[in-house]
Amino acid sequence: MTLSFILNDENITINTEPNRRLIDILRNDFGLTGSKCGCFGGLCGACTVIFNGSVSPACLIPAFRIRGGKITTIEGFSFTKKYSDIERGFNLHDVESCGYCNPAKILVTETLLKEKELPPRDDILLAFDSIRCRCTLGENLIDAVITAAEIRQRRLREKNS
Repeated sequence: MTLSFILNDENITINTEPNRRLIDILRNDFGLTGSKCGCFGGLCGACTVIFNGSVSPACLIPAFRIRGGKITTIEGFSFTKKYSDIERGFNLHDVESCGYCNPAKILVTETLLKEKELPPRDDILLAFDSIRCRCTLGENLIDAVITAAEIRQRRLREKNS
């Protein structure tokens, strides 16, 4: 099956089996290893990507569904100013830079901040419900997201003045 889609803002066309999982395509065909193979059931969040604007587990997305879609991985997102805002917020609140769950935490934060400029604490907790993180305290993560939102808003205000 021939599939065309956007991967990290680049137009891509590949030939693959329709039932291959997106996580396998990302890792094996493109060498994008930021998304990890965890539970293979969409429960741990290690394989999180942004798919068509929503946080999605790449282990549950069959290849045929990505046709015409837009996928952002941590590798593609890490070159943006938005990533830097989140990274600064995380660093200020000692959010561990664990290679296993950090990509998911960052992509979830980005999706959340796109929806709400300064999300309430309850929304932050709910957004991270699908990520099984053992390396960061919940309060640190909440504070980090709020700080990242403030950093982003300050950067955008400075840009517009």
